[in-house]
Amino acid sequence: MIKSIQHFEEFGIKNLEKVVEGFMKDPKDMTSFVYGIRDVVIHLGLEIIKETLEDCNQMLRDSAKRKQSWSIVKTDTKKLTTSLGSVSFEKTLFKHKTSGEYAYLLDRILGIPSHEHLTEDACARLLTEAVQTSYQRAGEETSLTDEVSKQTVKNKLHKLAFPSQTKPPEKKKEVEYLYIDADEDHVSLQFKEKKGDLEMGASHWKNNCVLSKLVYVYEGIEKEAPKSRRRRLINAHYFSGVYDGKENQKLWQEVYEYLEQTYDLEKVKKIYLNADGGGWIQGGKELSAQITYVLDEFHLKKYLLKLTGHMMDSAEDARKELCSAIKDGTKADFKRVVKRITGYARTENEQRRIKESAAYILSNFSAAQVRLGREEGVRGCSAEGHVSHVLSSRMSSRPMGWSRLGVDKMSHLRAYYWNGGDMLELVRSQKEKLQVAVGAENEVLSCEEIQKSERARRSALGKYVESISHSIRLQTRQKIYFQHHIWDL
Repeated sequence: MIKSIQHFEEFGIKNLEKVVEGFMKDPKDMTSFVYGIRDVVIHLGLEIIKETLEDCNQMLRDSAKRKQSWSIVKTDTKKLTTSLGSVSFEKTLFKHKTSGEYAYLLDRILGIPSHEHLTEDACARLLTEAVQTSYQRAGEETSLTDEVSKQTVKNKLHKLAFPSQTKPPEKKKEVEYLYIDADEDHVSLQFKEKKGDLEMGASHWKNNCVLSKLVYVYEGIEKEAPKSRRRRLINAHYFSGVYDGKENQKLWQEVYEYLEQTYDLEKVKKIYLNADGGGWIQGGKELSAQITYVLDEFHLKKYLLKLTGHMMDSAEDARKELCSAIKDGTKADFKRVVKRITGYARTENEQRRIKESAAYILSNFSAAQVRLGREEGVRGCSAEGHVSHVLSSRMSSRPMGWSRLGVDKMSHLRAYYWNGGDMLELVRSQKEKLQVAVGAENEVLSCEEIQKSERARRSALGKYVESISHSIRLQTRQKIYFQHHIWDL
């Protein structure tokens, strides 16, 4: 770091003075002033990173403990992209004298795989942008002064493994009612398993959709502000992904584990499951006897409108009669009203629409009764809006083509993002435990070695001793700190 600061004193300060001088000549050009300052400061930061890493590598080369077990093979140059910019530095390849193992010991100490070229902070920036915009934009925003390719962004996303979605609270929450809303987004695929394997249907439409499922749990609805008309969910928590076939039960198990970890379910009167009656949602009803299925009001109204669309001026009266049959009657009462309405149908299409709509309501009859009965605790369902915000806005609202794996990973990432997850924590959770190097006994840094280092530093600093006099002590502490990591190899 000393060399970097010395270089900055000789050249960096002069560059800053030129930037300030240029601003004084033209004070209206504030942008050039800010950019100029930024570039000089970033350059200093990258030089400090480079020098520090190479100092660490040199300490490995000089270490007596290292020499007992590892021999030097060669020195290579590694390029790392950080959130600040790209840094190229020298690192040494070592060979273990007994096992014959080859390793870049600096990579092990840094916790960076030898093939990795992005630091954790850069990956966090990449994911923060990718979850909101596009692979292209994420690559551009990975670093302040550099970028990575769309393919790199895609590879990072596809390799993500998501940890448990929540940390259990110290004390479980006590609430009267809980709500689960569920729906799905239809996302277009470029291919299923490999390019060109999409089948063309009879109507010349490609069968290229995959369901991204969304489930979210919340405690109720409240106003955003005392006088606001806008409402928000209380403590919403999201789950999303592509859960096909038997994996559907895995999704609902994740939801129920979250409920068990977060809430005292013995104190909960009821858990209302708001949904549109989709087949995959039925698995949610089986999680607990506390769960009551409620038909989504949007879909209930949609099919009531389809049932009565041909009735013209009498349509509203017909819908009221149908609602009354659902709320206070039986399926037989509902069928009688439907039969009478069918008598007014003039075309086969109208009859078919009535039949399909009636079948949908009959298959969700008890859930429709709960919705219209407005029993205590029942709330409206916002699943359509949440699918739009949480999933569609990133994955299907614009023409896009995904892979099945990409849909699944992005769905999980969107849920993680909406849950307030920290991208840096997510990146750090991916880190595999790197192999520990062979030969690990402690080495004590001797007083003689410290004094030798002090004298060498003082000689190297020369005229800069006065301005950065604390640096000798700092450099010695740094050496001691890093030696500790060498001992742990």
